[in-house]
Amino acid sequence: MTTTFQPAFAAALLDPDRPLPPGLARRSDAGAGTAFAVYRNNVAVGLIEAVRASFPVVERIVGQEFFAAMARVFVVRHPPLSPVLIGYGDGFPAFLADFPPAADMPYLPDVARLERAHTRAYHAADITPLGLKALQAVEPERLAGLRLRLHPAFAVIRSAHPIVSIRAMNLDLVPLAPIDRLGPEDALIGRPGLDVEVRALPPGAAAFLLALAAGETLGRAAEVALGEAPGFDLPPAIATLFAAGLPTGLVQDEDSVT
Repeated sequence: MTTTFQPAFAAALLDPDRPLPPGLARRSDAGAGTAFAVYRNNVAVGLIEAVRASFPVVERIVGQEFFAAMARVFVVRHPPLSPVLIGYGDGFPAFLADFPPAADMPYLPDVARLERAHTRAYHAADITPLGLKALQAVEPERLAGLRLRLHPAFAVIRSAHPIVSIRAMNLDLVPLAPIDRLGPEDALIGRPGLDVEVRALPPGAAAFLLALAAGETLGRAAEVALGEAPGFDLPPAIATLFAAGLPTGLVQDEDSVT
């Protein structure tokens, strides 16, 4: 019975349209159905709350009622695959992109991607970052060939929408403003101390940082950035990277510099 009961139980747990799992028994069928409905609702509410905790900005944008209904659809379609709920919600941004009632908010999936990156950064491993002095100690002629190891909290979210501004407005960090007057924004997520920080990046900086994360040297990453944004300014981009506490090691020619 176990091999057939468990899948049926799991499938019925989040879908109220499914019948009571066979083999579930109490003193009466009615009692079993009532008890299972209560349990089903408690599980759904718990999962909805887990999604809510990860996406407070999305909830602020759409409102509590709309968010609860939307999250319920998500948990039915995408139940957790692990009992550890820290990672639950990774598929929520893609779900939003395919959720017709949210189609008039095309920025919503990218805002959710930014929030998810924020949660991952918060739970990332603790690694002591390097200070800018570590880079200043490298001989100038070796800088172009330098590679940087980046903190596990590092993430860059690129968007055609002003996601950093939208997030800040909905967290009451900046005054509200019409988003149709704002342009695309790339976000840098880091955790220089105990708190996760989100920064808007200037043109070319996202391409530069993603190239570094892919293992490119400083020189090659700068070339990639300049190819995307001819006005890219390298020193401020490096300063931002260190201010965000993201470099954890410097490597040149396969030999550790520090």
